[in-house]
Amino acid sequence: MILVRNVFRLKFGTAREAIGLWREGIGVLRRAGVSRDIRVLTDLAGPFYTLVVEETFESLGAMEDAFRADSRLPEWREFYSRFATIAETGERELYTIIEEAAPG
Repeated sequence: MILVRNVFRLKFGTAREAIGLWREGIGVLRRAGVSRDIRVLTDLAGPFYTLVVEETFESLGAMEDAFRADSRLPEWREFYSRFATIAETGERELYTIIEEAAPG
């Protein structure tokens, strides 16, 4: 299992806008029939105006296929172009999930 963390540093004062845009983006994927485990996180400490989007995939190939499919959606491209105007930087972190703790 692969964890993908997209870490964005946002322009000052744009966190609420970014959260709203990501809610739209996730809606685009859902309407397109894409069902993925996506989490959007914001900073509590550390660099201000940080937004993280996490997803899990069965493999790197599955991640690549999903990202390629997303980029073919006109609504996704439109959402992402609006988000890109408020993101100053971004980086992608990839992790192998070794073990997940059971709830409770």
